Amino acid sequence: MAEHDLTASVAAWMDPHLVLPVLEFLQERGVYADEEILRGKIRLLGGTNMVDYAMDIHKSLHGTDDVPADMVARRSEVVERLRALQEAVAPIVAFLSSPQLVQELHADKQYNLHMLQERHQIGPDQIEALYQYAKFQYECGMYSDAADFLSQYRALCTNSERSLSALWGKLAAEILMQNWDVAQEELNRLKEMIDSSSFTSSPVNQLHSRIWLMHWSLFIFFNHENGRNGIIDLFFQDRYLNAIQTNAPHLLRYLAAAVVVNKRRRNMLKELIKVIQQEQNSYKDPIIEFLECLYVKYDFDGAQQKLVECEQVILNDPFLGKRVEERNGIAVPLRDEFLENARLFIFETYCRIHRCIDIGVLAEKLNMTYDEAELWIMNMVKSSKLDAKIDSVTGTLIMTTNRVDVHEQIIESMKNLNARTYMLAKSVVDPGHAAAQQAAR
Repeated sequence: MAEHDLTASVAAWMDPHLVLPVLEFLQERGVYADEEILRGKIRLLGGTNMVDYAMDIHKSLHGTDDVPADMVARRSEVVERLRALQEAVAPIVAFLSSPQLVQELHADKQYNLHMLQERHQIGPDQIEALYQYAKFQYECGMYSDAADFLSQYRALCTNSERSLSALWGKLAAEILMQNWDVAQEELNRLKEMIDSSSFTSSPVNQLHSRIWLMHWSLFIFFNHENGRNGIIDLFFQDRYLNAIQTNAPHLLRYLAAAVVVNKRRRNMLKELIKVIQQEQNSYKDPIIEFLECLYVKYDFDGAQQKLVECEQVILNDPFLGKRVEERNGIAVPLRDEFLENARLFIFETYCRIHRCIDIGVLAEKLNMTYDEAELWIMNMVKSSKLDAKIDSVTGTLIMTTNRVDVHEQIIESMKNLNARTYMLAKSVVDPGHAAAQQAAR
């Protein structure tokens, strides 16, 4: 199950706190041994202030109530630092906690800074302390308080780099609290800042920021109700698609899964296949290879085999395995949606290149029993645009070929000829007319 696990690739572009739920999922699925996951959590928590959580994991891992002395010392440091920050931010926290005082704030940040200094003796040092306090709370796992203070800090901050850093923290906190609507808003706000012409970092840092953003967006897109559209809209943008091909081809797994399950965005399938072909030497997994077998090699046996592997990949992926779609009040896992649409892809492609199809053979390629396949095919023929009929006696599906009359082909190709001729003539005449007018002047 660990063969196609992307945790190492994904974790390299994530905050340590965001990696924790990924490890939790892998532990639940049994992808790795418990001991290995617990050791990974302890290493991860070493870069945070969640010392109590690290102590609990250490006790569970070693089966003891004793903890290392360095953990005890680290906990004392965290508590002492938290108290010091609480004292430093007390004046500004008191101000922000009062609805009457908050009404004194305006949209003009410079006015706010001057007003806070003059009326409440709150200067730049206290505002900076608010950022440090919010960041410290985030590191302690107090995500709700961190999100609130980071939002308030951004309303006062005049430093663009600090404001950007606070927005990253706010996005992470909302993701960890599973506030998907708010997280989506913060994601869009962060994207605008990264893509803006005023982005102060170098082009390389801007590229890396887009890759970080796409990795963090996986939590949102595979939990938000409109996520399957969101990931396609974001990942197919030229700058983001270039970033994927440059530094993160493994993200193609999630883009491919979103395209397969999104029936309304089938028009993006052709573009996806083109990208898969371009990156065939950079990244492959069963989901990518399924599409490659079906639409590049037309290898139906290979596609059927890869489809079996796709099921395990989806079940054991921290993002794909947790996604559940509500359909008519019934929870439908992404795995079921993927398999349903993938079988439809196989069916449609197979039907387009064969005239008479043995249902038993097709059932084998769809990994279904004969009766299941016959019923499924009947429903597909009724709901799709395929012109076909089932011969129950011979157990075959017969495709009807409608040959278009030559005269109809000519008429169809000439339908818009007048309009195109007019546009062509206009593009030739207008420059000459403009030149004549210029000469007359």
